[in-house]
Amino acid sequence: MKLALVTYEAIHSYGSLSGSEDGVLLEFLTSKGVDITLEDWNGPAVNWQQYDVAVFKSPWDYFDKFNEFRAWLDRMEAMNIRTLNPISTIRWNADKHYLLEVEKAGLPIVPSALLKRGTAVPLEQYFTRFQTDKLIIKPCVSGGAKNTFIVSKEEAEQVVPKLEGLLREEDFLAQPFMPQIQEEGEWSFLFFNGKYSHCLLKSAKSGDFRVQHFFGGTIHPQEAPAHLLAQAQKLVGQFAEGCLYARVDGVVVGEELQLMELELIEPFLYLHTNPNSQENYYQALMQMLQEIPSSVS
Repeated sequence: MKLALVTYEAIHSYGSLSGSEDGVLLEFLTSKGVDITLEDWNGPAVNWQQYDVAVFKSPWDYFDKFNEFRAWLDRMEAMNIRTLNPISTIRWNADKHYLLEVEKAGLPIVPSALLKRGTAVPLEQYFTRFQTDKLIIKPCVSGGAKNTFIVSKEEAEQVVPKLEGLLREEDFLAQPFMPQIQEEGEWSFLFFNGKYSHCLLKSAKSGDFRVQHFFGGTIHPQEAPAHLLAQAQKLVGQFAEGCLYARVDGVVVGEELQLMELELIEPFLYLHTNPNSQENYYQALMQMLQEIPSSVS
């Protein structure tokens, strides 16, 4: 089978660590005999019909070009190009409204409230509702902490005009600031074809709430605590069926893993943090390719 590893044009804009993962993975898969080529999802000259399967890896600008991205997904579907992860899952996961669906299904998430496009901004009620002095505001379609900011109770009145301007364009979420981010960190559990691979803690730099390494966050490989892994596995089993990869990001409150993000489109996989991660990815990919009907190839 001929595979495309789907990325984006400016692969190095998030720093060398992020950019290098694609190259390392591509080299590893090629060394295993996989016929795979790195392709820009938005590349006008790409002939997608030459590929049997397109593997989403790092289309990290999809949220900046969301209408184009959705149109591209429609074209891929119309051409009957098999994708990993599935296009239906990509569409669902591209908008953080999905968190409210996870909550409705009875699984724990970081408390979240939808701020709908074009509506008023009653921030005061969310400080009360979440019993917090700080809120995190983030777009429903976003990545890399774009337009994500923290609002204290004292600053709320000054922030409202800025937020109302942003809400003219798109929906946002309001969440309580989780002190666990700075105290313990954010957990990430990596799964390949539904099977657990590796785990890590991401810590924000002093005074920040963003754990991404390109904002100064640090990464700490961990043995997965059994009770947290079981909770992450349940999320993957219920919402990531048929996915080559899934990353469960969350914070621990008591003994409960509260979901922050279920990353099913373009997560950094932290392959460098575990000696078995590339092999785990490869084995999962091979298993899924073997399940594709021979008429596709």
